[in-house]
Amino acid sequence: MLTDCQSFSCPWCGEGNWVELEPGDAGQVVLQDCSVCCRPIEIRLPDDAGQEILVRAEGD
Repeated sequence: MLTDCQSFSCPWCGEGNWVELEPGDAGQVVLQDCSVCCRPIEIRLPDDAGQEILVRAEGD
């Protein structure tokens, strides 16, 4: 299966992170802990190629 990675900044600490995108995951919301501060991040995966992911501090 082909996957792609997209980077983003943590909404808590601002450090760079990345999420692995798989074709079947389009439009889903996933939770991932920041690789630096370990706080939870809510990530909305794009519906179409070329769209940006949306991230927010989980619980906001």
